[in-house]
Amino acid sequence: MDLIKKFVPYYKPYIGVFLLDLVAATVLSLIDLVFPQLLRVLRETLFLESAKEIQSALLTLGIVLFCMYALRSLCKHYVTYQGHMMGARMESGMRRDLFDQFERFSFSYYDTHNTGEMMSKLVSDLFDISELAHHGPENIFISVVKIVGSFTILLTMNVPMTLILFAIVIVMAIFSFNQNDKMRKTFADNRRKIAGINSSLQDTLGGIRVVKSFAGEKIEQEKFDQSNEAFLDSKKANYRQMALFHSGNNFFEGLMYIAVIVSGGYFVSIGSISVEDLAVYALYINVFIAPVNILIEFTEQLQKGMAGFERFREVMDEMPEITDKEDAKELDGCKGEIDYTDVSFAYDVSEGRVLSHINLHVNAGKKVALVGPSGGGKTTLCSLLPRFYDVTKGSVKIDGNDVRDLTQQSLRSVIGIVQQDVYLFNGTISENISYGKRNATLEEIMDAAKKADLDDFIESLPNGYDTVVGERGARLSGGQKQRIAIARVFLKNPPVLILDEATSALDNESEKYIQDSLDKLSEGRTTITIAHRLSTIRNADEIVVLSADGIQERGDHKTLLAKGGMYAKYYKMQFGDAS
Repeated sequence: MDLIKKFVPYYKPYIGVFLLDLVAATVLSLIDLVFPQLLRVLRETLFLESAKEIQSALLTLGIVLFCMYALRSLCKHYVTYQGHMMGARMESGMRRDLFDQFERFSFSYYDTHNTGEMMSKLVSDLFDISELAHHGPENIFISVVKIVGSFTILLTMNVPMTLILFAIVIVMAIFSFNQNDKMRKTFADNRRKIAGINSSLQDTLGGIRVVKSFAGEKIEQEKFDQSNEAFLDSKKANYRQMALFHSGNNFFEGLMYIAVIVSGGYFVSIGSISVEDLAVYALYINVFIAPVNILIEFTEQLQKGMAGFERFREVMDEMPEITDKEDAKELDGCKGEIDYTDVSFAYDVSEGRVLSHINLHVNAGKKVALVGPSGGGKTTLCSLLPRFYDVTKGSVKIDGNDVRDLTQQSLRSVIGIVQQDVYLFNGTISENISYGKRNATLEEIMDAAKKADLDDFIESLPNGYDTVVGERGARLSGGQKQRIAIARVFLKNPPVLILDEATSALDNESEKYIQDSLDKLSEGRTTITIAHRLSTIRNADEIVVLSADGIQERGDHKTLLAKGGMYAKYYKMQFGDAS
């Protein structure tokens, strides 16, 4: 019931269509109820008249029936088209809400949730909700109208026989209710298992180059077979419950026909009902049983839809860890002065801190480099500035403003990031460069590409800036992808720049060209560089050596070499004697 209460508000934008759908469904139900009764009335009135009178009335009767069924056809069209479109729009709205919710979550959510499972919730989990949204209220409404209407008419024809039928329906309802809970559990398990398949697929296809380079096809087949077999076992349990549910209700349906024939024969023999009325009674049995069957089938549909909606609500009810304050302010005219004050951070309290009591000041327009062993917290420290994560303790400020007091949009709009692992979208080069500034002109895009030393390469391509880069930029080299990422930041033109090992995966020649582009990019901007290749940070205003124990050393290149500490050790490892 709690889920249903949360489901109902989604009808609000479509209340007009919904009410008209119910009106059309009511007309359909009433016409279905009228026909057997009309046959009974005609048998007792018109069909007892002379042949001439019957024939003279047939034209009028035919016109009335034609209009009645023409109206029924129009109502059926409305219910089928507009009703289904209402369900499809509700499904679309839920999918949009779910996508928006995924975008609200911080990096910590994506650290613990699989992309394949999220895609399953966005696509397959909501598939049955459209049908439930349309057919749910409509089926219940039509069924109630038909059951109540036909049951009332049956009572007027023969009370004892109708009460026998009603007793069978009660037993049938109890059976259905008991099976209903078992079906719900199997449908929910189906959703989890299909999400497992999506997760396995996403993992394998996303890393297909690694799979093939290590000849790991067999391993991936085994992993996929496990999730596939788990889903098959879940479907087996699901179909077992469905078979029991439908066969049991089919048995009760048969009992109704047996009751009509046996009890009907008895009541005919004692004169309680005529043979003609028994025939009409049998017609109403079909009218009575049809909505019962609809409700039975709706039970299956309800469980499928609610299983998907339950997983939908699990995500929607989860509060994003990072949100804007109600009084969050816009960051205007950013200069780029950065302060980390007594900053501590842990991804999970049980796993211990990644950063502990970090204090760091960066003047506007200055260049600071972070070096140190892997796992020392360099990338994490930079991720706190744009609020990809929130500090566990302390504060991070930009131009004297705590980043938690600013809107995420305005904060992130002043920060440009170039990472080692460049992500390009499956679109054109132009679209990828202008990702951070969608209204950029072609001239602006070309200027950004020129600053990133990318213009000659692009112009050599047959389609130039309209060249499609492929999924994750598969058609480009590492250096080319890195330059597109740099051009993207040139176009964004932020006052603060974060370079996260932007050249560590490149060959020496590519590194030289990319480093020249990065040097141009960092001119006049507050720049924080994470680097393992120390040759790229010799000209930094300050170098900070960071380890799991915090800041170990700080100073410029010459000062740290002369000190003979950790930085000098790293330098010797890369270049030999520090002198």
